[in-house]
Amino acid sequence: MAGSSTHASVTQLKQPIDIIGGGLTGLSLAIALRNHGIPVRLHEAGTYPRHRVCGEFISGVSEETLDRLGIAEVLSDAAKHTSLRWFNEDVLLRENTLPKPALAISRFLLDDRLQKLARKVGAVIETNSRKKAEPNQPGIVKASGRIPTRGEWIGLKAHVRNISTTAQLEMHSGPSGYLGITPVEDGWYNVCGLFRISREISGKHEALLPAYLRKNQNTALAKRIESAEWRPSSFSAVAGFDLGNQAPTPGILSLGDSHAIIPPFTGNGMTMAFQSAEIALPNLIAYANQEIDWITTRERTESQLLRHFRKRMTASRLIHPLLFKSHARHILKHVPMAPILHLIR
Repeated sequence: MAGSSTHASVTQLKQPIDIIGGGLTGLSLAIALRNHGIPVRLHEAGTYPRHRVCGEFISGVSEETLDRLGIAEVLSDAAKHTSLRWFNEDVLLRENTLPKPALAISRFLLDDRLQKLARKVGAVIETNSRKKAEPNQPGIVKASGRIPTRGEWIGLKAHVRNISTTAQLEMHSGPSGYLGITPVEDGWYNVCGLFRISREISGKHEALLPAYLRKNQNTALAKRIESAEWRPSSFSAVAGFDLGNQAPTPGILSLGDSHAIIPPFTGNGMTMAFQSAEIALPNLIAYANQEIDWITTRERTESQLLRHFRKRMTASRLIHPLLFKSHARHILKHVPMAPILHLIR
C-alpha cells in the first residue's frame, strides 16, 4: 500500500499532456508518455476502429523506435513484404527487392490495437472529441492529421480481395497520380492512391477509385479493382491538402501529418508518424517533470523535427514531380533503388 501511494503522489507531480488527434502519432505518443508515468488525455474526433486513407505500408521504421515508444507488440504479427513492382500506365517499369522488409497492417486493426494499449497503460481517451489547440497553451500537442487547405490532391483508399497481384507491393503511376496495392491481413489488400483533383470526374464514393485510375491511364488496374470483392465501409477519401511541410500555427506544437506530409510513394509516412512521437518524447518528459518550460519544449521539438526530416522531405519533393513526366520514366526505370531509399529514409 505504501509503495502504491508513493507512486501515485509522484505521478500527480508530473504535468499532464493533452493530445489532440488519435492516429498513429497521437496514440503512440500517449502510450510512450504513460510508460513514463505522465498523465495523458487524448482527444479523437472519430471512433475506433475505423478506416483511414493510408497506404498501410511501413517502410524504414527501426525496432529501436518501436521499442522506445512501447508499441512493438502491436506490430509483431504484421505482414512483412520485400517484393516491389512498379507499373506506369499498365506497363511494367521496374521490379525490385527491398533491402529490409516493410510492415503491412491495416489502420483499422492497428489503430484499434494502439487505442486499447493506450487505455491499458492508463491514458484517458475521449472519442468524438474535437478539442481545439490554442496558441501558447502549455501541455497541448496537436497530432490531428492533415490540415485542410485548397490543395490540389485527393487521397482514395479501400480494401479489396480476390484480386491478383504480381508482387507484395505494386505501384501504378500515370500522368496525374499513382496508387499502391499491398496485402494486409485476412486476405484483404489495401489499395490507396494519390491523384490530382479533377473536376471532370463525376463518380461518387467507391466509383471514384476506378474513375481516377482510368483518367490516369491505368485501365487494366481499374478493371481488376472493379471486379474484386470490396470490404464493406472500407472506402475512404480525403481531398484538398498539400504535401510537404505544413503551414505552422504559431504557438502550437504540431506532430505527424499536422507538421509534414511526405509524398506517399516513399512508403515513409507511417514511419514518420512514429518518429515524430519518438522525437517529441524526451522533450515532453522533461516538460512533464518540470525541467523545462513549454516554450522551450515546443521550440526544441520543432527544431529537431525539421532537422531530422529535412533531407527526406527535400528529396521526396524533388522526385515527386518526376513520377508524372513521361520524359523522366527512363530515369525512374534505371536509377538504382538503394540511393533512392537512402534519400527518402
